[in-house]
Amino acid sequence: MVAEVKSSKEFQELIKEDKVTVVDFFATWCGPCRQMAPFVEKLSKEHEDANFVKVDVDELAEVSAEFGVRAMPTFMIFRAGEKVSEVVGANPAALKAAVVAATKA
Repeated sequence: MVAEVKSSKEFQELIKEDKVTVVDFFATWCGPCRQMAPFVEKLSKEHEDANFVKVDVDELAEVSAEFGVRAMPTFMIFRAGEKVSEVVGANPAALKAAVVAATKA
């Protein structure tokens, strides 16, 4: 399941976990974001050992700015507060490869 992050504090707490956290930076008006949503949901079910969360770039602009998000969708993968991977754009194959690599590391 993909949960939506509602605050900067919640985001910081999630990415600090030792567990892999996959963050989907999206916008409600973004067509490619909507296209990727079902794929991200499917990935979250295939990789239950990782957290999957969404950040609305319009609602949490400070988080998006802090991490330099310039295009949507942008996917960032964190472990223990460190960014381990990033995929920019609607690229299902690249996202799956990044998630697999992060969860196996």
